[in-house]
Amino acid sequence: MTLSTLLYFLGASIALTLAPGPDNLFVMTQGIARGRRPAIITALGMCSGISVHTTAAALGISALFYSSVLAFNVVKFAGAAYLLYLAWKTLKERSAIRLATVDTRGSTALFKRGFIMNVLNPKVAMFFLAFLPQFVAPGSGSIPLQMLLLGFLFMLQAVIIFCLIGYFSGGIGSYLLARPRFAKWFDFLTAGVFASLGIRLALAER
Repeated sequence: MTLSTLLYFLGASIALTLAPGPDNLFVMTQGIARGRRPAIITALGMCSGISVHTTAAALGISALFYSSVLAFNVVKFAGAAYLLYLAWKTLKERSAIRLATVDTRGSTALFKRGFIMNVLNPKVAMFFLAFLPQFVAPGSGSIPLQMLLLGFLFMLQAVIIFCLIGYFSGGIGSYLLARPRFAKWFDFLTAGVFASLGIRLALAER
């Protein structure tokens, strides 16, 4: 691959990552409602899921979602059920958000939550299967290795952007939580994001 191809790919990846979408909204909500640390760790988990989708695309496994309605629906509804479970759990544990309270959940739990959310979204798998091959040069060596390289670059820029979103939204959350009338709505806001993402995924078509 030429340098110009890599730069073009990087520019397209940054534009797609910055475009308003459910992932950005989720990380931003986590930062506002839970603080910088939970938002950044969850974002790292979500971005790590990209490695699974990239590897699957490079090996051709993601093509299964194009050819099999059953495979697509199984993963789709598993992801939707997980998101709705997180919405229910957030409302059940409403005491998790208090004025000037820090989210005390362990890093592993936060990371795993973001990772599972990403991996159980078949539309992400299909996106990488469609997006990465456009920048592969058939005469420039192993195609799977090129796709893995492109996937790594996409994941790297996504980590930087999502962590920045988490960091700055965490600052906004600290400001808002200092005002009690806002704090009580954050549980409902977080649960609403989880639920809307779950419903959106459940209604997704191949």
